[in-house]
Formats: sequence, structure tokens, C-alpha cells
Amino acid sequence: MSNTSNFREAVREARNQSLVGPNVIANALPFVGGGLVLTAVGTYGGLGVIRSYPAIFFPTFLGAIVLELILFFVARAAAEQGNKNTALPLLATYSLLSGYTLSGLVFTALRTQGVGISGIAFAALGCGITFIAARQIGSNLSETDGMALTKTVSLGVIALLVVVAVQFLLFLFGVYTPTWLEIGISGIGVFLFAGAAVVDFYILPRSYRDDQYLPAALSMYLTYINLFIFILRLLIAINGRD
Repeated sequence: MSNTSNFREAVREARNQSLVGPNVIANALPFVGGGLVLTAVGTYGGLGVIRSYPAIFFPTFLGAIVLELILFFVARAAAEQGNKNTALPLLATYSLLSGYTLSGLVFTALRTQGVGISGIAFAALGCGITFIAARQIGSNLSETDGMALTKTVSLGVIALLVVVAVQFLLFLFGVYTPTWLEIGISGIGVFLFAGAAVVDFYILPRSYRDDQYLPAALSMYLTYINLFIFILRLLIAINGRD
């Protein structure tokens, strides 16, 4: 769920550099779209498991998370090395697993009054609007502002991931986050990944050549999946409060 490593490497590579891949984002977008479609398929499959075989969903969910983490690093390494024949099926599998692990949140959204399918559509629409705005803002950032935003968002995402990891561990032990804190965490997550979307349009053309579209696609995919997740979490927290 994290593009933290991408951020750190991008900061180092983009420092004092001009554009090295002016068309890398355009080349990456079809793969971002394909990954999101596969994620939707994985989510649909996960919802089917929840409804038909609820007893096996949680253990398979945990297994999918572990496999997803392993695949992230393996697929990312293959993409960075330009090994497209290996990277593409790994990234496709990673997208499907991401959808499966996302299905629990989507199921909760569907059952939360005031969210439902309209809330899911709203979260997706929010990602689309963010893409349009981020493209305009990120493509026109100065070097100073772009690097400053990249560093700020990078540090924020690292801190957020630590908090979410702690949340998940507490959840496994039956400890749930208070609603007010969940609203705060989710709101910060939306803000940070909206910032990450802006950073992508600044940093990726300075980090990757036009033919290095797969690692760029992975970075953008992670940004919008996480943005979708935190928008949905925020809607659930707001509408599900006591």
C-alpha cells in the first residue's frame, strides 16, 4: 500500500535534474488503468468470498497481505531493471491481490448507511478529480517548490504508514480506533495522497526515462489506490459514527 521507497529514491534522483522522461506519465497511464481494472476484479472476487464463504475470508485476507507485500518488492525490482516480461505478470497479480485485500473495506462501505455504492463512486470520482488537478499543478511546479513538496509528502506518508500499521496490529488484538481519531487519520491520509498525486507529476518525469513507464505506473497506481482507500475510510468513519 506504500510508495515510500519510490519517494525516497525519487528525491535523490530528481535533485537538480531536468526532465529525463517527458512522456513517461503518458506511457504509464494505460498500465495504471489496467492495474485499476484488475484491482476492481480482485475486489469483486473478494466480495464474493465474503458473501459466500465468510469464514475463510479473514485468513485468506491475511495471506493475501503477506503475498502482496512480497510481490510489491519483487515486481518493483523487476520493473526498475526493465524486465518487462517478468514485471508485467507480477504487477497484474499484485493488482488482483490489492483488490482482494480492499474488498473488506468496500464491503464495510456497502453496509454503512450513508455510504454504500454512492460513497464508493464518490471516492472514485475524487480520485479522478485529483488526477486532473494534480496534473495541472504538478507539471508546473518550480524546482524549489517541487522538491520541498516531495520531501514534505514523503515524510508525511512514512508517518502515516507507521500509524496505519499500529492500527492494523491493534485491530488484530481486538482494539479499535475511536471514531474521532479514525476521522483524523483518514482525513490526513486523503490530504497526503492528494499531495502525492501532485508530486507524481513533478517527480516521475525527472526520475524515469520514457521507456521506464512500469515503475512510474506502479508509483501512480499506489498513489490513487491509497487515495481511494482513505477517502472511503473517511466516509465510513463520518457516516458510521455513533
